[in-house]
Amino acid sequence: MALMSRVGKRLRRIIQRPGSVELTRYEALLPAIEKREPKLEDLSDVQLTEAAAALRDVESFGNEQLVELCALGREAARRGLSERAFDVQLLGTMGLLSGHVVQMATGEGKTLAGALAAAGYALQGKRVHVISVNDYLARRDAEWMRPVYELLGVRVGWVEPSLTAGERREAYSAEVCYGAVSEIGFDVLRDRLITREEDRAQASPDVAIVDEADSVLVDEARVPLVMAGSVDAGIADEEVANIVRRLRPGLHYETDADGRNVWLTSAGASVVEKSLGGVDLYDEEGSDRLASVNVALHAHALLTRDVDYLVRDGKVQLINASRGRIAELQRWPDGLQAAVEAKEQLAPSDHGEILDSITVQALLAGYPQVAGMTGTAVAVAEQLREFYKLEVAVIPPNTPNVREDSPDRIFASPGKKLRAIVEEIRTVHESGRPILVGTQDVAESEELAEKLAKAGLPCVVLNARNDAEEAAIIAEAGTYDRITVSTQMAGRGTDIRLGGADGADRERVAELGGLHVIGTARYPSSRLDDQLRGRAGRQGDPGSSVFFASLNDELVLANAPDVPEGIEADDDTGEITDPAAHRQINHAQRVAEGVDLEIHRNTWRYTRLIEHQRAELLKWRDEILGTEAARELLEAAETDRFKELAESLDEDVLTRVCREVVLYHLDQLWADHLAFLTDVRETIHLRAMARETPLDEFHRAAIPEFHKIRGEAEKRSAKTLVEAEIAEDGVDLAAAGVRRPNSTWTYLVQDNPFDSDAEQALKKVRGLLRKKRS
Repeated sequence: MALMSRVGKRLRRIIQRPGSVELTRYEALLPAIEKREPKLEDLSDVQLTEAAAALRDVESFGNEQLVELCALGREAARRGLSERAFDVQLLGTMGLLSGHVVQMATGEGKTLAGALAAAGYALQGKRVHVISVNDYLARRDAEWMRPVYELLGVRVGWVEPSLTAGERREAYSAEVCYGAVSEIGFDVLRDRLITREEDRAQASPDVAIVDEADSVLVDEARVPLVMAGSVDAGIADEEVANIVRRLRPGLHYETDADGRNVWLTSAGASVVEKSLGGVDLYDEEGSDRLASVNVALHAHALLTRDVDYLVRDGKVQLINASRGRIAELQRWPDGLQAAVEAKEQLAPSDHGEILDSITVQALLAGYPQVAGMTGTAVAVAEQLREFYKLEVAVIPPNTPNVREDSPDRIFASPGKKLRAIVEEIRTVHESGRPILVGTQDVAESEELAEKLAKAGLPCVVLNARNDAEEAAIIAEAGTYDRITVSTQMAGRGTDIRLGGADGADRERVAELGGLHVIGTARYPSSRLDDQLRGRAGRQGDPGSSVFFASLNDELVLANAPDVPEGIEADDDTGEITDPAAHRQINHAQRVAEGVDLEIHRNTWRYTRLIEHQRAELLKWRDEILGTEAARELLEAAETDRFKELAESLDEDVLTRVCREVVLYHLDQLWADHLAFLTDVRETIHLRAMARETPLDEFHRAAIPEFHKIRGEAEKRSAKTLVEAEIAEDGVDLAAAGVRRPNSTWTYLVQDNPFDSDAEQALKKVRGLLRKKRS
């Protein structure tokens, strides 16, 4: 049997099936690690730290060093956290140290495994970033694991939005730094805009350990990190917003099945033209108003309050769709942002321009070594291999999972489904079992909470309105008699212990069957379903889960609306037991996953060239920043102004002036280049309709335009040097009309696949089917 097992493992590795990384080598080290425990227990804290310091003499860990690190880490965790690391946690640590994505079930201790791996890399002389999905988890994990790091002689820090520039540099100077993917990514973008080397926040990192790796590397990767700068006050077209507010779907406008496009009908165009005083939207003079109408219509028809955004403190705040949280410092591109603000009758925010952007793939490519951990990696193993060249190692649970997962319950309509969910909650609640309900968005969570309140079933709600209290809410979700309603559970990062956060009532809850998880609909990804289910059955706890679904759920309507005929529902309850209904919902989810994968691929295809161009430009920028290249460039322009300054200014001041001038124009030209590429991409589908390859056409437009940047930067810099006011304390760029943005934020840019005419036709067919069924 042992021989067959080894052969099977080797075969899986050869054919590269997901989860095929062989763990035999690391499993063989576990007895040696355990054997070291008694000796390490006798050491003082100082002696333990000294033993860890001895590992710093080894650049790359072999088996001997892995055993020592894991044994030291287990002892450090016992002293610092009162936790003895399980063998499976040490397997996870070793998997991370070998550069894999380790799959560990919810509640199995990924945080400690990641900390020990980070310490191991640090002891090898490498600077480590532990990348999380949000700021709260980054700070929590850094503070939580600090005693372990200190006992191992490793300095740890974290970054979050509230830090000053000095505090940020201090955090990044630590051997291990925790941070949200967005925070670390935007620090990379901000560092690309510095004009003095001493303002750089990040030291060059060596290793990235990505927590919730599938969320960060797959879900977050669909949307680039885009940084914008404030230029001037925004302007909203309130007249158009008021007109669009009166339009009716089906009569005045129509949308496609994906909810990504909307257009006026002839009747709608007539109403709008008349309301605007008789303009013709489709002639040259009315084209500007047509653009305003289209963006206002998008805001009105495709963006829903409490689903896509909240209105809080007089501002529009975007909701991160993959995590159900507020997307801090994030907004839509200016026209759409202003349109949503006008729709909600709010004052327009500042207008801005895109300064730079980076994809998650490009961000991670900056690390020589990448590893990750998550509870659901196998489902995206092919994507991790395709985009990041990462392999998955599946770590077995410390205790077998005994959770009972019931088949989906499917209903004919969302209304009957909701009634059945309330009844399910009532039935389970009568026993006192804690219940966790996962909803699709803020609006649904609040609608369900209202229904439960009317039924005499009070609940605690966790959504984007109160995400600051999420840790406390989730920690108590296993309390006896508790009902918790939450939006997306991915990346919440807090264990649900039976009996509450202190586990005081654990046995009572366990005897009742543990936590019962209910999904109000299938998510667009099976991974998200599994993450919700995984909240029950933690570390061998009893638990159960069931998902409710409807053939009129958004998932089905958007991805598989052509439901086979003959599927019948119970006359009284509306429940459907026909296996064809289950197959339809599974098919819809697979289609949605395929669409997301194609979005990811297209994001990567269209940004690879941009990243290559940016890297080339950054080499020149770094040269200007760190040498006298800017001064030499402007001296070569042979202007009288330069000669005049070279008699009258200190040499260091002149070098700084030249550097600031050239860097400004270089950064501005890059922003202009990104704006140009955005315009190209917005019209790229027209080239597809003309039977041209969109990607080839994009490259054909982007490459020659990029090659103009360097020469234009030199010409503009020479001109500014002539016109600017320059004194002994430097240059006044603002007086010369050259002003850097004084604030930055991020844009939510949905990088859609560039639809071919065939895809557009398919969307219209789906839309007709959807309209027919509704």
